[in-house]
Amino acid sequence: MNDEDCTAFLQWALPRLGLRWPGFRKVRHQVCKRIGRRMSELGLADPAQYRARVEADAAEWRILDQSCHITISRFFRDRGVFETLCRRVLPDIAARAREEAREARIWSAGCASGEEAYTLKILWNLEIARSCPGVPLALVATDADPTMLARAQAACFKATSLRELPPHLLEPGFERVGSLLRVRAEHRAGIVFLDQDLRSEAPSAHFDLVLCRYVAFTYFALPLQERVLARIEERLGSGGYLAIGSHERLPPAGGSTLMPLAGAAHIFVKGTESPQA
Repeated sequence: MNDEDCTAFLQWALPRLGLRWPGFRKVRHQVCKRIGRRMSELGLADPAQYRARVEADAAEWRILDQSCHITISRFFRDRGVFETLCRRVLPDIAARAREEAREARIWSAGCASGEEAYTLKILWNLEIARSCPGVPLALVATDADPTMLARAQAACFKATSLRELPPHLLEPGFERVGSLLRVRAEHRAGIVFLDQDLRSEAPSAHFDLVLCRYVAFTYFALPLQERVLARIEERLGSGGYLAIGSHERLPPAGGSTLMPLAGAAHIFVKGTESPQA
């Protein structure tokens, strides 16, 4: 399947899955390879035949949908975002949780193979707990891809996944297992991985911080983005934070109480004046 044929197929199929073509333009080759493999499995010669198969078989829509899951993930992806989280957001969350005698709660939405969730737990254990001890962290990480969740729970990663991690976090954060690096046991504890589709599901708890990066606000169609944003906002407590990707922006949402954090355009605060640096 050539690029032109695949592009035309995706421009037809993505809106029917609640997804948007602009988000897939740069990653379309990953999706096209998967679709090409699926066509070979079915013995289909061209995208027109596969389109007919999809239109005639509801189960094939689910397989196509799985083929459109983008799974790019790294530790400390968007270094500036994590530096702001560590310097300003996580200390505020820890202080409020200690004052209210409760655990801090974070949700990593669309967690893929878990790098984001483990980054947060490592930062909490090695940085935040030193200045604000005694505050436990409950971290929920969700994704709709069982294969990715299995990798996340295994917690073993290639060195290339850690290339953006600050060097001082490497030794206390990981142990070598053959050619891989495994997150140390103390940083795996307290993380719950759930099989949930962000388009229709969310954890039932309230959170101090939600990270929804390079999923909804990159790949979802605008109406779906708005529904997901409303669901996230419902899960945020007053003064809670939302972090999105550095190349993303939130959809216009009437009635939203989210305000940008001062000096951090991709982190938002619910229901309070934006804190100053």
